[in-house]
Amino acid sequence: MAKSAQAVRTEPLAGRVSGSAGVQVTPAAAAVRVSLRADPENAKALSKALGLELPLKPKTTAGSLPGRLVAWLGPDEWLIIDETGDPLSDLRKAKVLHSAVDVSHRNTAILVSGKGARATLESGCPQNLGDAVFPVGAASRTVMGKIEVVIIRTADTEYRVECWRSFSTYAFDFLSESAKDCLA
Repeated sequence: MAKSAQAVRTEPLAGRVSGSAGVQVTPAAAAVRVSLRADPENAKALSKALGLELPLKPKTTAGSLPGRLVAWLGPDEWLIIDETGDPLSDLRKAKVLHSAVDVSHRNTAILVSGKGARATLESGCPQNLGDAVFPVGAASRTVMGKIEVVIIRTADTEYRVECWRSFSTYAFDFLSESAKDCLA
């Protein structure tokens, strides 16, 4: 009888913790991530399948973690992050044209929290993350240092930085160093 093997995904930043007196930098919990592309006209059917309204306004999100969060990345593009369910299975229920690709193997996330969280991120991100233009619930694809990231503001002093796994060590080390300068 043939033996079977099952691959187990290891989170790239498992066990790492960093920060300073005013900033904590930690890996996010494991999650399923789906890149969703669709005509906004199909958003209603896709929203029904997902159990939450797809955000249609630039730089916005819907839902929350733990659970399911959807971030608007473009006029026809969303990033779904789900720590508890299976968004691909749910999207199969939508009988409208769309593209849903599991990118869980590609992405990971880093949580940056505390009084100095925004200053830590702004040390390497040219985007204005001030309250007036980047309130709680905002999301944006941007750059940090030399890499592309998606930054999501999840609370007043909490941010989620989504990046490719291959850049995760760079991103974590970058944020850790920046946190040392942001003692808040």
